Amino acid sequence: MATTQPTKTILRLELPTDPRWVNIAEKNIEEILVDHAYCEQKAATSGISLIVKYPDKERLVEEMTELVAEEWSHFERVMEQLKKRGFGLGRNRPDEYVVELTKHIRKGNKRERQLMDHLLVNALIEARSCERFKLLWKHIQDEELQKFYYELMVSEAGHYVSFVKLAKEYMPAEEVDARLKELLAIEADIIRNLEPRPDRMH
Repeated sequence: MATTQPTKTILRLELPTDPRWVNIAEKNIEEILVDHAYCEQKAATSGISLIVKYPDKERLVEEMTELVAEEWSHFERVMEQLKKRGFGLGRNRPDEYVVELTKHIRKGNKRERQLMDHLLVNALIEARSCERFKLLWKHIQDEELQKFYYELMVSEAGHYVSFVKLAKEYMPAEEVDARLKELLAIEADIIRNLEPRPDRMH
């Protein structure tokens, strides 16, 4: 992955994160790490849910199996960072960003279309996480966390690409690209309307 401008060259996010977010995050790193841990948990759970819902999709099952293992290893690594700093896991909290984004997964009787939306929504969550990890890598002072978030930035970019490619396994590429464009605009509106918070990764 190119590390210069991943949000522009790969992720295609339409609205960059408010610059205030990284300053808030650094001053509240315990809250950010706790929320990050739960984000990794939820990413693993989402992968399991896709396997359960679409067990007949062989390629999806293979890729989600790998993704679940990787996301859970990320959870373990975030827990290590919390313990090193004397922090506990703390309580889970709703992720307003994810809640709003998942509202746009279309329901109905076209199974492959719904799968496409699931995969693309997951792709956008990975893309936004990647963009935030890039900000943490570039701007926080903690050198260990800089390295940590650089590694996770690269991983999340790879997940984004994998989700989009997987969507194209089950739906025509032009339809996937058109829907992704729609969801990118929706995602930008969601980000625009969310206030930067000291206890949220998204």
